[in-house]
Amino acid sequence: MSSNRSGLPPRRQNHNRSTKKAVKKKKKSSGIRTFFKMLLTVMIVAIIGAGLYAGYLIYTTDQVIDATGTSETVAPEKSAKVKPLTMLLLGTDYRPETGTHLSDVMMVVAMNPNTKSATVVSLPRDTKLELDGYKTNKINAFYPNFLVAEKKSGIPAEQEMKTMMSKFFDTSIDYVTVINFQGFRDIVDALGGVDVNVDANMCYRDRADGTDINLKKGAQHLNGEDALGYVRYRKSNCSPKTKGSDDFDRNRRQNEVLHALIDQAKSLNGVLGAGKVIQSVGKNLETDLESEQMKNLISAYWNISKENVDFMPITGDWKSPYVYLHQDELDAAKQALKDELAGTKQPAQEENAAEAADGSLND
Repeated sequence: MSSNRSGLPPRRQNHNRSTKKAVKKKKKSSGIRTFFKMLLTVMIVAIIGAGLYAGYLIYTTDQVIDATGTSETVAPEKSAKVKPLTMLLLGTDYRPETGTHLSDVMMVVAMNPNTKSATVVSLPRDTKLELDGYKTNKINAFYPNFLVAEKKSGIPAEQEMKTMMSKFFDTSIDYVTVINFQGFRDIVDALGGVDVNVDANMCYRDRADGTDINLKKGAQHLNGEDALGYVRYRKSNCSPKTKGSDDFDRNRRQNEVLHALIDQAKSLNGVLGAGKVIQSVGKNLETDLESEQMKNLISAYWNISKENVDFMPITGDWKSPYVYLHQDELDAAKQALKDELAGTKQPAQEENAAEAADGSLND
């Protein structure tokens, strides 16, 4: 087993037979801290990119997959090639400088191999979660709390998140993937940067963790560090101050960058950077996906079109310290996930959802 070079907690080991059966033991990957709200968040980027590689890239991909996923076998009828799947994607704010594990990015993805499509539902990080069996809290606080509780219970925090979010969305979630900010930066850089239209001047600096966001409005080609700042930007502490941003603005920007990354992954830079992308994902990823299933995903979705990836950011109203979700949007998102799995989905209306945001969020 490889040493832990990522600063992440050591891979959890289950202490009883029943838990071990219920939770697949995960093989530790080194690193974490990605963004992946942006993944089919970059899972899709990696999957899309993986389909472009040949020769040594296939060898590199296999090596990373075998080192990242679990060793369990996958029954033929449960293969991603034939069975629609759901995945919880968490983008944590973990950094060695801070040691925190807040899940600032939270998405549920439903994928259907028959329609070669996916639906991605995202939640604001300050969402108020009220659910039977759980203490009311901001949704991004549950993962770090589960990490603390894991030391006593032996149940992996990722498994607890998957159980909770399955109940919240009334849809069984098959897998969970945690990725951190460093992985996102590495992926963008491996693809040669990303082109975005920065919607406003953005300036924020924090010496404690090294954050330095200083972006100008207009078309920009951003490296990994600046792209991360673009999708994370929330408020300004500069002089003169720049306009603040809310969770819904960030969700929109994250989806914008995701689409741009998908384009980039299919470009020449994507082909040339493919090996680095796969390695970045492997170093900054924690998942209960089996290695065999990862390969099934690549086989099933390598040529997915970004037009077939529908984003549904759920919005709500801010009343400190929570975001109260719009119930109609939440209900529509739940149904969209079920329709995706059933192969009967209607096109997502992301623009309408974005326009439904009312007011701005404050810290």
